[in-house]
Amino acid sequence: MVKLPDFSHPPVDVHCHFNHGSSLDVADSPISRNDIKFLRDSYAHIGIAWGGISTYASVFHPDGAGVVESNRWLYDFAAQTDWVRQWVVLDPRVEESFRQAEQMLASPKTLGIKIHPVFHQYDLAEFGDKIFGFANAHRDVVLMHPVMTPEGMAQAARFADKYPDMKLIVAHLCSVEQVDLLQNHENIYTDTSGGASNLNNVLEYAYERVGSEKILFGTDGYSAEFQYGRIALSRLPYGDKE
Repeated sequence: MVKLPDFSHPPVDVHCHFNHGSSLDVADSPISRNDIKFLRDSYAHIGIAWGGISTYASVFHPDGAGVVESNRWLYDFAAQTDWVRQWVVLDPRVEESFRQAEQMLASPKTLGIKIHPVFHQYDLAEFGDKIFGFANAHRDVVLMHPVMTPEGMAQAARFADKYPDMKLIVAHLCSVEQVDLLQNHENIYTDTSGGASNLNNVLEYAYERVGSEKILFGTDGYSAEFQYGRIALSRLPYGDKE
């Protein structure tokens, strides 16, 4: 019989979102909660130490409407809240988001840069150099929601090669092509967030190919209990789970 391991260090969630009271929040429902208290209680139940957050309002709107306000709100909230770290969201069409990043990346509570070309609806072929050149100059980490196609993965590879002084987390581990990126590019990582975690060998396949160091724990907007259990109850060796 398998039981949850007793890890010596509390887990951290590298990729999550919540609503923060903005008019641009995503819809909430009794069976899909997105409020701050629900996430905090879930973390406490499992023992997750902290989460890397970008608000739903900052990533879900195609015109970048929520980016500046949400970055400002989250920067202040993270400074006052021990279990929150910030991803500062860039929209390459919103110049103020770059000025915010210049300031916010200096904070120990800011993990790096978050981009969402899919929901913001811009083309990385047009704006990738602006984003990744900025990250490379600051030697920063970029958490990217990728285009989930072979061409989208190839595009991520090209930018990672062109800008080797940044680290790129290609989020939502879900495909063979994504694992190929991890194996072939030193500065590319992934996280376990998203619904594809329920694929019955996705985590194990990635581990067999690249080990555990480049695979980060994340929940996205899904149940933290489900995402944690997927790793903790897997057949990976204990130390690699941790």
